[in-house]
Amino acid sequence: MNPRSIRFRLIIWYAGLLTGAFLLFSVALYQVLRGYLESSLAQLLFRRSDQITQSLLSGIDKTGEHYVADQIATRYAPENYDRFIRITRPDGSVLYASGRTASFNPSKLAPLPANAIHGDFTQKELLDDGTRLMVTVKVVQASEGRRFLIESAGPMAPIETTLSHVRFSLLLGVPLLGLVAVGGGFILVGRALAPVELIARSAERITLHNLNERLSLTNTGDELEHLSLALNRMIFRLSETFEQNRRFLADASHELRTPLAALRGEMESVVEQARALPELSDRAGSALEEVDRLAKIVDALFAISRLDAGEAQQERARFDLGALAASTTEQMSLLAEDKGVSVACDVQGSVSVDGDRARIKQVVVNLLDNAIKYTPSGGSINLDVHAIECKAVIEVADTGIGIPAGALPHIFERFFRVDKARSRDVGGAGLGLAIVKSICAAHGGQVYVESREGHGTRFKVELPLAQLSRPNASI
Repeated sequence: MNPRSIRFRLIIWYAGLLTGAFLLFSVALYQVLRGYLESSLAQLLFRRSDQITQSLLSGIDKTGEHYVADQIATRYAPENYDRFIRITRPDGSVLYASGRTASFNPSKLAPLPANAIHGDFTQKELLDDGTRLMVTVKVVQASEGRRFLIESAGPMAPIETTLSHVRFSLLLGVPLLGLVAVGGGFILVGRALAPVELIARSAERITLHNLNERLSLTNTGDELEHLSLALNRMIFRLSETFEQNRRFLADASHELRTPLAALRGEMESVVEQARALPELSDRAGSALEEVDRLAKIVDALFAISRLDAGEAQQERARFDLGALAASTTEQMSLLAEDKGVSVACDVQGSVSVDGDRARIKQVVVNLLDNAIKYTPSGGSINLDVHAIECKAVIEVADTGIGIPAGALPHIFERFFRVDKARSRDVGGAGLGLAIVKSICAAHGGQVYVESREGHGTRFKVELPLAQLSRPNASI
């Protein structure tokens, strides 16, 4: 493609502007998302500080500091939520400080002197191990005028992970969009310039001999129609001018032929009469030759005028649930081995289902992960896959600590935790089983749970078997 062509320049401008606009949008989106995530984390930390202030510090003169510290550790359990809380007395001593969490050790954060802080603020801290924390500081005026400082902190790793994924997507998306823009620009510009090429081809066919032809018109009312009309008017004017010149040449040639013929005759007569006078005869003969030459010129012009006048011339797939469960169990067995828990998988025949393979795998992963978390070392987990009637069944049974009967009706609720002790031991957000239930519902299935506290738990997932008419998909 010619880099000087309009097509090339339009494609480059189109692709450049579109890519530039998307790049600016991506940068703005990234910054807005960063600000939103950091602001959300800061607001969450400040809300926790407000809750501690309202529920505990406001009555510290009645309940005592020991009660406040115990309640924070029991009620809020910051270590289990991957959070850090520290309360500093007016004299700078620490009333309460939570311990090490699953992802960071806050012991390196030096206490802030309460008397030196005059207002709430947020800051970011970088620990020696490279962990970045969002720290919020809130000044609290408790009863009897006592002034406390509440520091709440949380890791920024989830935010950085999310931003990293977004950044990767955007960095991948900008070049892809650039390629799409170039391809789309090539098609769009090609279609836009197609009438121009048609006009150019039509114009090349018009010569002096067919000035009566005109360019084809597209009744679009756009600039190309205006260009076609302008060119047709220009061709009409050229045709008229050329016709006038041709007529003038033809008429002049015709009018000159008669007097030249007469003059020639006269000169021939003079030559005949002047034979006796050699000098006169020579001059007459020379004049006759000039007349003959002029006559030939006029004849040639007349012939040219005649020649110019033209007288000579166009996501769901089937998969084997048993194979999926077996491979997933093998992957999760490494996690179980680290905890000293045995995992077994029993697949009874081929069990085919229609659905999103990745989502069904997530069900198996969540159930196995849940069983491994709540099964003590030396325990066992068994995963069983079989078909019964028109249903595919996955059963995950463990010999773990079990679930209290009062918690069973709420086990699939979002953010539900059985008790604080279990939360401290294994963490989590209480969403794994809620996700399992949602995936099962989306596939037309159901999930059930049976458990006895201290005797283990059994989860049962039922999914519709694949329709026989659908083709098999590779695993």
